[in-house]
Amino acid sequence: MGRDDLTNEEWARLSPHLPANGGRGRQWSDHRRVLNGIYFRERTGVPWRDLPARYGKWKTVYERHRRWSADGTWDRILKAVQAHADAEGRLDWSQVSVDSTTCRAHQHAAGARKRPDQRLKKGAVPARHRADEGLGRSRGGLTSKIHLAGEGGRRPLGLLITPGQAHDGSMFEQVMAEVRVAHGGGGHPRTRPDALSADKAYSCRRIRIYLRRRQIPYSIPEKKDQVGHRLARGSAGGRPPAFDRATYKRRNEVERMINRLKGFRAVATRYDKRAYVFHGTVAVAAIRLWLCD
Repeated sequence: MGRDDLTNEEWARLSPHLPANGGRGRQWSDHRRVLNGIYFRERTGVPWRDLPARYGKWKTVYERHRRWSADGTWDRILKAVQAHADAEGRLDWSQVSVDSTTCRAHQHAAGARKRPDQRLKKGAVPARHRADEGLGRSRGGLTSKIHLAGEGGRRPLGLLITPGQAHDGSMFEQVMAEVRVAHGGGGHPRTRPDALSADKAYSCRRIRIYLRRRQIPYSIPEKKDQVGHRLARGSAGGRPPAFDRATYKRRNEVERMINRLKGFRAVATRYDKRAYVFHGTVAVAAIRLWLCD
């Protein structure tokens, strides 16, 4: 077994959530070997064509990843392993933290054709399609941003891909909408943590109103200019928002989670041309974090 391959324990957790067949009655080729090939590429960042022969044909491995990214299979598997972890008591709802991280895009990530992906059915749109392909331009070149919500165990609950210039605060509600963990006994999925923390990038009136409306206790520090404006208005400026410094100390959990995700080189640097494929790449890394803990 290679160093990137799924262990027997990880495979036992993952295998019940994999699709049974490839459609039209066709059986998939060996899931475990193909997934091991995907994880080899995740950790090393090698081009698909350079996958070792022990994982089979590189085209089979790539097409499995691309197809499951397009139809939302990776997202469904991620939600399934989250629900399984919650049922086993391995999901820490006591504190959820929200943050983002910027990933440099390799030159191979640019140049995606504007017309629809020819490998999809006519008229089909990938589950995570973005017209801008999640690429932004800055002085440093092409970048993408991963917006994340992580639980106390340093594992992702929800993620989004945007261009690198997207402001963190503007994506807050969309990221929180990704937090949906199903209950084993049915009913509505859980979407509300016991508490939430975020840095100053999320300090705005809209986000605070959103959290109060959902009755989620939060710890978000004020920006210096916001403090100055409030004090300048005197009594009309109102009271300072509640801030629990002890709770805020746990915000480092989401930063440590990001470090774990970026241990996968195909996440730390974006090589995928299509935004939906890169979303699948990040989701595959997130699934591995849930399997190994």
